[in-house]
Amino acid sequence: MPDTTRPWIAHYDPEVPHGLAPDPRPVHSLLEEAARRWPERPALIFENRTLSYSRLDRLSAVLAANLRQQGLARGERVAIMLPNTPQAVIAYWGVLRAGGTVVFTNPLYMETEIVHQFRDSGARFLILLDLLWPKIAPLRDRLPIEKYFVTSISDGLRFPLDLLYRLRSWREGKRTSLPQGDPAVLGWSMLTRGQTRYTCQGLLPEKDLALLQYTGGTTGLAKGCMISHANLHTNVRQCAAMLPPLAKGHQIFLGVLPFFHIYGLTVCLNLATAVGATLLLFPRFVPADLLKAIQRHRPTVFPGAPSVYISLLQQKNVGAVDLSCLKYCVSGSAPMPVEWFEQFQKATGAHICEGFGLTEASPVTHINPLLGLAKHGSIGLPVPGTDARIVDQDLGGPALAPGKLGELVVRGPQVMAGYFNRPGDTADVLRNGWLYTGDLAYMDEDGYFFIKDRKKDLIISAGYNIYPREIDEVLHQHPKILEAVAVGVPCDARGEVVKAFVVPRPGMELTRAEVIGFCRQKLAGYKVPRQVEFRESLPKTMVGKVLRRALRAEENERARACGVPPVLDDASSDG
Repeated sequence: MPDTTRPWIAHYDPEVPHGLAPDPRPVHSLLEEAARRWPERPALIFENRTLSYSRLDRLSAVLAANLRQQGLARGERVAIMLPNTPQAVIAYWGVLRAGGTVVFTNPLYMETEIVHQFRDSGARFLILLDLLWPKIAPLRDRLPIEKYFVTSISDGLRFPLDLLYRLRSWREGKRTSLPQGDPAVLGWSMLTRGQTRYTCQGLLPEKDLALLQYTGGTTGLAKGCMISHANLHTNVRQCAAMLPPLAKGHQIFLGVLPFFHIYGLTVCLNLATAVGATLLLFPRFVPADLLKAIQRHRPTVFPGAPSVYISLLQQKNVGAVDLSCLKYCVSGSAPMPVEWFEQFQKATGAHICEGFGLTEASPVTHINPLLGLAKHGSIGLPVPGTDARIVDQDLGGPALAPGKLGELVVRGPQVMAGYFNRPGDTADVLRNGWLYTGDLAYMDEDGYFFIKDRKKDLIISAGYNIYPREIDEVLHQHPKILEAVAVGVPCDARGEVVKAFVVPRPGMELTRAEVIGFCRQKLAGYKVPRQVEFRESLPKTMVGKVLRRALRAEENERARACGVPPVLDDASSDG
């Protein structure tokens, strides 16, 4: 008899389990298991350096021992401020093995963000790139950091590239000067030297934190999501269960998504380790470099975001590169416009499955079936062990009927314990075991979920509810538009009106009248943008998600300057 409370189970691929219990092991056991099963298989490839699973396992255990020798105690926080390099991976596994809690920090953060995150987390140690030292040094007296461990890109390279990198940095005047003789500022070698290894015993995976991951909040200041070892480990198993072909054979992952974003951490680093894959590391996304790597290494799995896939397709020489090696693409962070979805699938022949998650859920909650029915525009089905339902967006309460729009709520073993030192904010989103996502969605009769918008992104114009993603989809259909996003902007007469921010395709001439006229053919009159602004680019997060809230904030500032009341915006979790 079909499960009427979980209709999605009937649409799982045949090998997908119907349920999944929490994993009671520390998340670093993923690496230990991979090193046991595939000791000589390449775990990481970075430029001219390859690290096997056995060597990665050893280096992370040595780093753990050195952290403990430096005074790190179980449960203390260690900030990691690095791009995707071997050092970032070694540091991540090493901190976990030492019994510490990782606090990933975006290298692009500026003063206010850095000070807030380090103070809020109480991080004692910071592992960072030397190029970031000029940003950190002036803030030292405002930070709780006791010891700084500084590494260079060259530390992740082999001879002769390591030497050439240092020479080039010196010639270009980019070599960073570190304080000499400062006992609080130490080199990378301090963490990797010696033979002593350490792995913390007696961890309680369901209670001990693996990660303090920061995300946007109602006050404008980021909140630390308390992600346990069990949260992370279980979520990796859930992803692997939904994508069973990844565990068959030797996969090669493209590591483009930044690991300091939880999507990249789980779907790239942790998942690749769980299936014994080789991970190609990219410190930053450069489409030309990515195409060269595809040609050379023939990767099979490409976790990414729509903007990454789209950018790759726009390269002039993309037609000269054989992309058929890409078998599986996992797309997240934003919906993939239909036109680009079809183009990428045609260029690669890959299975593209779109999913959904949020930092508070480690992050994955939904994925479309990899081999079965995938409904375009849907975030897919709840992953095994996860319940999801739609409730009244104002009142909460019982599940709404299929097709009814409301707020998406989820529960499962991957959901965080709460926000660090913020019981009030925790109580707002965790209620009776359910995580209230803040997303407006509906579930169809088959159990597939469809996101209409963030509650905060809803545009209310003259009493009409307008969902900007619907407008985004229409704008992306215009042949002259490269990127576009719609936001609500203040208006005296209507409360809000729709404004479209548009990036034309290179070499294309586009007018406001063309954009509005195109939308009038496809949208109800009240949804058509009243304003159009052309730009060379749109603000994005590190995983390529357009920062709608940043554009809305700009418009609110303009409105204040003109004496128009701003649009109320009480949340911000685009990141």
